[in-house]
Amino acid sequence: MTLIKTQIGRRAFIKNTSLAGGGLVLGFSFFNACKPKVAEAIAMELEMPEEWYEINGYLKIGDNGVVTILSPNPEIGQNVRTSMPMIVADELEIDWKNVIVEQAPLNTNLYSWQVAGGSRSISSSWQNLRMAGATARHMLKEAAAQAWQVPASEITAIAGVLTHEASGNSAGYGEMASAATQIEVPEEVELKEKSEFSIIGTSRKNVDGKKIVTGKPLFGIDVQREGMLMAALVHPPAFGKRLKSFDAEEAKQMPGIRDVFSIKLYDDDFDKMAFHFTAFNEVVVVVGETTWQVFQAKKALNIEWEDAPDTVQNLTLFGNAMEVKHPAGMENSDSHTAKLKELIEKNTKVSRRDGNPEEAFKNADKIIERSYSCPFLAHNTMEPMNFFANVTEDHAELLGPTQTPEWMEPAVAERLGLPLEKVDIQMTRQGGGFGRRLYGHFMVEVAAISQRMKAPVKLMYTREDDMSQGIYRPSYYATYRAALDADNNLIGFHVKAGGIPESPLFANRFPAGAIDNYLAEDFTVDTNITTGAFRAPRSNFIAGAEQSFLDELAEVMGKDPIDFRLELLKRAEENPVGSPESNDYEASRYAGVLELVREKANWGQNEAGVSRGVSAYFCHQSYVAQVLDIVMEGDTPVVQKVTAAIDCGIVINPDAASNLSEGGAVDGIGHAMYSGLSFKDGAPEQTNFDRYRLIRHREAPKAIETHFVKSDIDPTGMGEPPFPPIMGALANALYKATGRRYYHQPFILDKPPLVG
Repeated sequence: MTLIKTQIGRRAFIKNTSLAGGGLVLGFSFFNACKPKVAEAIAMELEMPEEWYEINGYLKIGDNGVVTILSPNPEIGQNVRTSMPMIVADELEIDWKNVIVEQAPLNTNLYSWQVAGGSRSISSSWQNLRMAGATARHMLKEAAAQAWQVPASEITAIAGVLTHEASGNSAGYGEMASAATQIEVPEEVELKEKSEFSIIGTSRKNVDGKKIVTGKPLFGIDVQREGMLMAALVHPPAFGKRLKSFDAEEAKQMPGIRDVFSIKLYDDDFDKMAFHFTAFNEVVVVVGETTWQVFQAKKALNIEWEDAPDTVQNLTLFGNAMEVKHPAGMENSDSHTAKLKELIEKNTKVSRRDGNPEEAFKNADKIIERSYSCPFLAHNTMEPMNFFANVTEDHAELLGPTQTPEWMEPAVAERLGLPLEKVDIQMTRQGGGFGRRLYGHFMVEVAAISQRMKAPVKLMYTREDDMSQGIYRPSYYATYRAALDADNNLIGFHVKAGGIPESPLFANRFPAGAIDNYLAEDFTVDTNITTGAFRAPRSNFIAGAEQSFLDELAEVMGKDPIDFRLELLKRAEENPVGSPESNDYEASRYAGVLELVREKANWGQNEAGVSRGVSAYFCHQSYVAQVLDIVMEGDTPVVQKVTAAIDCGIVINPDAASNLSEGGAVDGIGHAMYSGLSFKDGAPEQTNFDRYRLIRHREAPKAIETHFVKSDIDPTGMGEPPFPPIMGALANALYKATGRRYYHQPFILDKPPLVG
């Protein structure tokens, strides 16, 4: 085992001795460790019974030896409610069958990262969770040592049983839990060697699996409370519009309707974080007794809208100030495309320059240039936005699906005029997220509605509500150029990329650092259409464009696509251009997944009638390579198989990780092939699944096979990395199958000519 300080200090561990039944409660908070005075104050509060639940990464041991482990992060289908407790249980040395998993409550003072975003749930809590389990194990052993009058070093802890072999004494954890509460938290704690893991790295079934398939209440949409009213919203019909006036008399006379009114979500001087973003700040609210009643009453409203002026919003993102401009007017997709093409020609800024790319292109024997684009996308979570609130004069209880409870809590508190400690946000399981539920405006909306109604309220969006008010994946555009000499050697590389309203460019990612003359430029276009994070932000476009271009370049150079990428990566590793630290990626790990996928997919041994495409990408500190196989059934391409190789460090739960790989592949194929959101006069033209195309079951890959690089590196991201590269693999396989290169998503609408 490895001896490690109980980072960042002993105050980070909070022990509570008031647990009924003589159990042990233990938690670790990285946040507290950084602020000792805050930790001391919180520790005193936790002496009161109602406070002991508010502990990060903690566990409860009952007198029967059953252990309850709390999972602190929101669950959106990535299975952290299983994987995070597995980490605690392994260090604790408890049999998994004796573990009960519960969702931890929100406590922004005690928890270090209580967010589902950036594929960071596991990586940000890895050390914290291990120390929570290991410290509990240490204290149980010390309690047993005192009881048996033997050295603690001679006691073993295995599967929830403490044993001292020399004396023949043994006891279950439950028997020592009460005594362990009296043990001082250690200055140092022993963590297992990674080779000693017994639960980490093994497949464990989703702890919510049975509840999901049997329809037990788990999701926000399932919430029911006595006396609960239902609420629905009406927002402007287009971006560039705002509320002017409304007549609700007819709607108020309809059965079950309690009230109709307008609310302004945020005051103009509210200090917004980026995740406080909302499409429309003022909306009309209908409150009634049932969902059907309020949805029908919405149709009876007589609302007048007016044009919105130019606006500027000042936001902060992780402490960095940013200014977001919303120009007036109703925007159209045709003008968006024209603007992107115009700006990419004349209004870019340099993000990275290596060597002399201008000279390389001037002297090139051959120049390859290709442009790529993608449309706006809607998240379209299977569970539309919803949340419950019960606001009284001095307390607010909120319950529902959110990815950012700790970031939305201050916004709710300020909107209600309540102290932060009077706002209690509880998390349900979420029926989809991947960025949409980072933006919790619906939490503030329902809180304001409940406060006005002086009653518990559940807010429900329709599918059309959600699809017509953002938050969307931005629209992007990129042009790639490559300069070749007379011998077909790559001597220059140039990428220009931009988007509405952000650029997708990562200037320091591959192939930066592998080419002598390299230039990366980008640009942005202001819009009043609200956009935000979408699974693997920015990477979800640029990876496919980059990997498609590299494939086309390899073909022109007469090289195998995998060999070509490996040559570039070898250069980046052995003789990088520029300083090595300027490159975002580790070339050896990048090459590792390409080599593994080449082996597992039997690359180069193609079956007759099977067309193959390859792609590889780095994001969220993980590396993914994928080979996609297509067969043609008439004129229809059918994805037969995806083979994936992934380096995400230590894999906690192979079942969960494989599921994320599979979901990323299906999601990426579907969006690249079929999905798109267009605008006419400021309004989305697709507001439900009759016009917004998602992948069908029959269009999903027939098989997906995932292989993980064996690693002892601490876990990195897994939810997002498998998503971006599959789009490139799909485009490359489609070219082999159809003879056409695909440059513009969705590919089903892209009708490029036959190559040559």
